[in-house]
Amino acid sequence: MVDLVGQHAKIQTELDEAINRVMSTGAFVKGPEVAAFAEELAEFTGAKHVIPCGNGTDALQIALMALDVRPGDEVITTGFTFISTVEVVALLGAKPVLVDVHPDTFTMDPEQVRSAITPRTKAIVPVHLFGQMADMDALMEISESSGVPIIEDNAQAIGADWCGDANRHGQSGTFGLMGTTSFFPSKNLGCMGDGGAILTSDDAAAERCQQIANHGMTKQYHHDVVGVNSRLDGLQAAILRVKLKHLRGYIAARQAAAVRYDALLEHCSGLRIPVREHRSSHMFHQYTLKIENGKRDALREHLTERGIPSGIYYPVPGHAQRAFSQFQYKPNAYPVSSKLAQNVLSLPMHTELNEEQQQLISDAICKFIHQ
Repeated sequence: MVDLVGQHAKIQTELDEAINRVMSTGAFVKGPEVAAFAEELAEFTGAKHVIPCGNGTDALQIALMALDVRPGDEVITTGFTFISTVEVVALLGAKPVLVDVHPDTFTMDPEQVRSAITPRTKAIVPVHLFGQMADMDALMEISESSGVPIIEDNAQAIGADWCGDANRHGQSGTFGLMGTTSFFPSKNLGCMGDGGAILTSDDAAAERCQQIANHGMTKQYHHDVVGVNSRLDGLQAAILRVKLKHLRGYIAARQAAAVRYDALLEHCSGLRIPVREHRSSHMFHQYTLKIENGKRDALREHLTERGIPSGIYYPVPGHAQRAFSQFQYKPNAYPVSSKLAQNVLSLPMHTELNEEQQQLISDAICKFIHQ
């Protein structure tokens, strides 16, 4: 699904220099590499502040803690995503209020968000899924009219640009009060371990997140709030600095691979290629098909037998997860998420994907569909 070995081989000299730089200084926790990466990512995204942390899940939790989310509060998000988006709300004792997603873009349905807001709502958390952004025109209008802040889950779409109405232009993760991201190795900007970050242009939110991520400290051994211990280490920061320089090229390679898939698969009946949100560029963290007529699982088995990997993101939506049974979600309230869980299939997508590989993959798919 992802060829990190091939990607890293092309930049091995740069990576070795970066790692050796950290080894020679011994600055493994915090230090100059982390500070430099935060500045460089801020410049890349257009955010005023970047607060590096241990992973993408921590980033979401810290952002919610910065809003003082606590038991009795509600946070609106979607269940058609990786579990961490919903999990962090539950970890803080609040209620995840789930809304369904759009059947074409797989992102949060703004109209359902509008009707889900109550006096207990503390935040809205849209997920920029598979590489493209949720409808930030509608969501920002809802946020501004209701006074409920937005935290963007940007783990899969870093680098995406939004060009919408009402002069809403900018990069993913920079529209809401805060944006969060992950540097898990398979992400478009990935390190060689775990890592994450919070983006914001709000000075108070930045200060609060920095404090929470550092045991609630602003002055050593003086803890004004309950915090966590969540740090991006120096080695990962140095690696990310190298890969950030190549990120635009990585994005272009993924987009070119997506165009090739489109051409190979668009005339193959029985499936639907990814739909692009016209106001958002697509980073193609995943290239996700919708397979019709209940053939998804059989197609996946067919590919596996031929040595072709694939992924199902996500087979069990949040509303159906046993971990969240206490919230008593009604399955019929999420028809789109439930249907997508039964028919989506993601194909190999990475920077090293070539035409020969994609031809083999698409031939296997179309042969199965048309048999």
